[in-house]
Amino acid sequence: MNRLLCYGILIPVVFALTAAGCGKSEKSSQKPAKKETITIAVIPKGTIHEFWKTIHAGALDAARDTGVEIIWKGPLREDDREEQLQIVETFISSGVSAIVIAPLDDRSLIKPVAEAQRLGIPTIVIDSDLQGDFHAAFVATDNYRGGVLAAERVGELLNGAGKIIVLRYQEGSASNTNREEGFLDTMRSKFPSIEILSDNQYAGVTTESAYRLSENLLNRFKEVDAIFAPNEPVTFGCLRALQARGLAHTIKLVGFDASEKLTEALGKGEIEGLVLQDPFKIGSVGVRTAVAVLRGEKVEKRIDTGVVLATPANMNEPEINTLLHPVTVQ
Repeated sequence: MNRLLCYGILIPVVFALTAAGCGKSEKSSQKPAKKETITIAVIPKGTIHEFWKTIHAGALDAARDTGVEIIWKGPLREDDREEQLQIVETFISSGVSAIVIAPLDDRSLIKPVAEAQRLGIPTIVIDSDLQGDFHAAFVATDNYRGGVLAAERVGELLNGAGKIIVLRYQEGSASNTNREEGFLDTMRSKFPSIEILSDNQYAGVTTESAYRLSENLLNRFKEVDAIFAPNEPVTFGCLRALQARGLAHTIKLVGFDASEKLTEALGKGEIEGLVLQDPFKIGSVGVRTAVAVLRGEKVEKRIDTGVVLATPANMNEPEINTLLHPVTVQ
């Protein structure tokens, strides 16, 4: 009887202690859920030119402010469509949170961007537009407006009369095509007395190829009053060709974008105008827009980051001077 009573008391007590011990063990084994890091792939057209290094700096600045991680990777050259496509597909397969990309042309990335959207990976297109409606937003300069500013500068320099050359960049680049068309449309409508000697030659993606084309055109056309170049490498290649012939102060050069050497030439009067974007802002707004989309916030479909014209006369004004000396990532 005493033994049974003892068992009757001990068994419930042991059970209760065991249950309590198990409960404690389960609770201690549970770890707080790890907060998922937002990872954004930022893919430029290329990685050589100063313009992309400044976009990189802007993207890093936005990443620090928003607490996200960016992965910067792009093709070396701005004509390597296959490599850019492979980079995009690799990031999609790895499951990044979002993609920010400057497409090398306006068509080749439509399918992978559509696939990214299907998988819940939003894409923000920067700098140069992409056809289709699969990206969440487009962040860029009003490139057509930039071409208009360049044409107005050339018209002013030539007093509405003279002979000019337009250097094109490469076929399929939406941003550069818009600049070229803005320039040509304005030239034809506002300055009909200015003769366009050449507007169908493509300089390619490097300073060297732009230099060679400029040399060829200067050999072909002996009387040239001004030249328009639509981006940094083309402007610098043309500048080098003019300098080599001693024509940098004779033929008026109006270009696009800034670098140390282009800014120096502007100060010397070897360049008469540079249309300036804000690449730091493009990179920063691109990443911030991606973060906003991931957080379910409403964003504008097209975001204009501004464009201005720098001349030897206004290059020391604070706003212009900042754009002429951008922050870069080396």
